[in-house]
Amino acid sequence: MALTALALTGCNPAGNNNQETDDTFEYANERFADLQMLRYKVEGFEDLTVKQKALIYHLSEAALYGRDILYDQNGRYNLRIRYMLESIYTCDKVDHDTDDFKAMEIYLKRVWFSNGIHHHYGCEKFVPGFSEQWLRDAWAKVEMAEDIDIDELCPVIFNPEIMAKRVNLAEGADLIQTSACNYYEGVTQKEAEDFYLAEKAKGDPEHPVMFGMNSRLVKDKDGKIYEKRWTANGLYGKAITKIIEHLVKARTYAEDEQQGKVIDKLIAYYTTGDLKTFDEYSILWVENTEPLIDFVNGFIECYGDPLGLKCSWESIVNFKDLEATKRTETLSKNAQWFEDNSPVDSRFKKENVKGISAKVINAAILGGDLFPSTAIGINLPNSDWVRKEHGSKSVTIGNLTDAYNKAAGSGMRNEFCYSDTESKLIEQFGDITDDLHTDLHECLGHGSGKLLPGVDGDSLKAYGSTIEEARADLFGLYYVADQKLIDLGLINDKDAYKAQYYTYMMNGLMTQLVRIDLGNNIEEAHMRNRALIAHWCYEQGKADNVVEMVKKDGKTYVKINDYERLRQLFGKLLAEIQRIKSEGDYTAAQKLVETYAVKIDPTLHKEVLERYKKLDLAPYKGFINPVYTPEYDSKGNITDVKIDYTESYADQMLRYSTQYRTLPLINE
Repeated sequence: MALTALALTGCNPAGNNNQETDDTFEYANERFADLQMLRYKVEGFEDLTVKQKALIYHLSEAALYGRDILYDQNGRYNLRIRYMLESIYTCDKVDHDTDDFKAMEIYLKRVWFSNGIHHHYGCEKFVPGFSEQWLRDAWAKVEMAEDIDIDELCPVIFNPEIMAKRVNLAEGADLIQTSACNYYEGVTQKEAEDFYLAEKAKGDPEHPVMFGMNSRLVKDKDGKIYEKRWTANGLYGKAITKIIEHLVKARTYAEDEQQGKVIDKLIAYYTTGDLKTFDEYSILWVENTEPLIDFVNGFIECYGDPLGLKCSWESIVNFKDLEATKRTETLSKNAQWFEDNSPVDSRFKKENVKGISAKVINAAILGGDLFPSTAIGINLPNSDWVRKEHGSKSVTIGNLTDAYNKAAGSGMRNEFCYSDTESKLIEQFGDITDDLHTDLHECLGHGSGKLLPGVDGDSLKAYGSTIEEARADLFGLYYVADQKLIDLGLINDKDAYKAQYYTYMMNGLMTQLVRIDLGNNIEEAHMRNRALIAHWCYEQGKADNVVEMVKKDGKTYVKINDYERLRQLFGKLLAEIQRIKSEGDYTAAQKLVETYAVKIDPTLHKEVLERYKKLDLAPYKGFINPVYTPEYDSKGNITDVKIDYTESYADQMLRYSTQYRTLPLINE
């Protein structure tokens, strides 16, 4: 719900190693498989006070100590496989010059990138380019520090039928038993759904906690179903204890007392696992808007659970970009106007929009499910009643967007734009309209609308994430073309929105398909969202020829004939999506998603993949973190924190696996 993934568009394509930068900072780094590694610059860090730098340092340490949690959440064998591969990778007795070793190195780097053996976006299991016999021979040369059963791990790595998808959303399947994620043990989808329905029935209907968000649901040998909570004294306890240790140290550098209380409450939640305490923390956090520095740390997003209940661990530490924040503050100050003038039914609008704070931030460190692949915008908290009564925080991550832009080339735009008209529009207005769409999506889209009384926020089940992202995207698409943005001084050309409309439709109908292997369906929630919107508008606009898929020189292109009518279609779909969300209409959500967001035309897909392959680009990007090194005086007080950007991807991953290893290889 809270994340805006970077779309694969003509404006911000998946770049190459060509850099058009205004300084000597190296944004684009190494490339392998379908991945391009980037660096991000933490502009303004050197200008912070020593106290602020120390706060960022300890919050960053807390962000990195949760790394092992996500690996285990993504799959019960991931920590063991990572350890085995890293041991082979660093073993001098293994020949590093063979094709098998080089293939294993790429496989390992993909495991690091995805925090496990399944693709970070498509969720399919990686196919190793090395042989099983080579792996067994290489492992035999390693002096084992840990007890690894290679006979148990080899089928997981090499058998395509075992743990084939991390998250399976296929209609009609038992989504738990066919998903490899490690959020459930021994239970069926129906048993899990029944368990949490019973839990919710015992809760407060006006202020429901987010049941199941911080636990693994298991069935014991006697058939009893219960939760293993992720707490300091429970599952993942060693990692959480290290996180708490650095939160305690960060507390001494808090910028104000309210921020200190936020940290205290987070520690209390980590200690007890009590979900009411988490809501109390969320309220304190959302109301703490004055400090320059902020952070997210915890079990936050539910995209990794096919039922949308369990939350993956993530963290980001950041500080406000004061100049760029003027843009988002302008939007948040006018939130009620946007809500009142939305095309949705008045029954589903908030009469009094509360507490939407919005800012542009500079990321200082990324961790867990926000690393190495990350979002460009965040809106939290996820609890509907907390958002309604206390508001939300929305951020656009400015320095990450800047890194994407600095490392991007124009190859994607040149290949897939219908004509120079669209290409020039995107070149001129792509960056600003991308930023505004992200701002509108995060600042206002997620914060808009309301559930009708008695509607369960989880009623849309496996379709909930796609519907929520579509709702926020449509809000942004509808308003990026509004005169209000010109009146507010956020944009100065009435046709600028066309750059966003064209890139969005081109992406949803065509270019995002480069991220999917031929023959597969669309699985990831953000991709389904974009496909849903683009295909629905394409089909609904056929009678008026609003959007065409045309052939030119033997290639397929998107051609928009009526931008104003397309905006009306965005508004119409927004109204329906909000109705579905507000009423908890599972049947309508299922029909929309399965009709427009899942299936792919194989002929078009093949063409897109062939055209993209000739561009020699990587469809996914991720980041290498900067390194923070504190300096101390004789009394142990931090006197400064230095930042360095030179650590390589492999060196960083190996260091993290040593320095921030917190969990045993088997977490039962």
